[in-house]
Amino acid sequence: MSFDPEAVGAVAIRVFRFIRIEHTIFTLPMAYAAALLTGGELDLWKAIFIGLAVFGLRTAGMSWNNIADYPLDKLNPRTQGRMLVAGKMSFKEAYGVFFTGITIFLISAAMLGPWPLALSIPYLIVVITYPYAKRLHCLPHLHLGAVYALVPLGAAIAMHPLDINAALAKTPWFLVFAAALWVAGFDVIYSKGDYDFDKSQGLGSVAACFGLKAADYVALLLLSTSAALYVANYLEYRLGVIGLVITLIGAGLEIYSAILGARGEVAKGFNLNLAVGLLIPLGIFAGFLRI
Repeated sequence: MSFDPEAVGAVAIRVFRFIRIEHTIFTLPMAYAAALLTGGELDLWKAIFIGLAVFGLRTAGMSWNNIADYPLDKLNPRTQGRMLVAGKMSFKEAYGVFFTGITIFLISAAMLGPWPLALSIPYLIVVITYPYAKRLHCLPHLHLGAVYALVPLGAAIAMHPLDINAALAKTPWFLVFAAALWVAGFDVIYSKGDYDFDKSQGLGSVAACFGLKAADYVALLLLSTSAALYVANYLEYRLGVIGLVITLIGAGLEIYSAILGARGEVAKGFNLNLAVGLLIPLGIFAGFLRI
């Protein structure tokens, strides 16, 4: 059989859509920001394997999320266009992408050092169990926040892969917790769009369990606390003024996204957080350049 670049390209596009590659791209800056703050030597190879580890872990997580949620996605009007439900991706292909992601993650963790490798299985457990959180309790948003917090935490540990005590001592914890609360907060906003479906299926979310108004308050609390921690993180490292301005803009947009969600502009509030995910690490990068 001859090599067909167009066919290969078409498959790659389908896979990238399936795993929502844009989400991974928006995640990478936070990993590198955490690595810089932790200190140590961030050479080219370490940067590459940190990026590959993030890519592999998110690929596995997104694939499994689609597989595990397939029975629910078939019933939810909002998710009936997802690739497994729409028949644009087979289960065989989905499992192939899932195991490929795990393989990339494990190899990358091994290349980063003994502690990243030792923690790789617990990381995978946290990620793969996420789809079941909403079936068990009312706060799956915190589980998703913990999944995202693995990105800056994992990058920090990768900077000191031989000494876990040094890695944890130098981890930018304000950044880790801010990232966790940020993702949990905008997931609370996003979950409002599934309020009726979640109620009908007995699924857990702040909105479904406690009401839409409670979700507005919780989202505002989580995102405001996260914004404060992002600013505190920046101030802790005493970086440049321009970076502080960028960080303050990102923190302000984060709080504003909660206000948009409370107004019923759920999609706008959710999408605004894409900018937050770029501005916070951009502020840190600018700070390291002393501009």
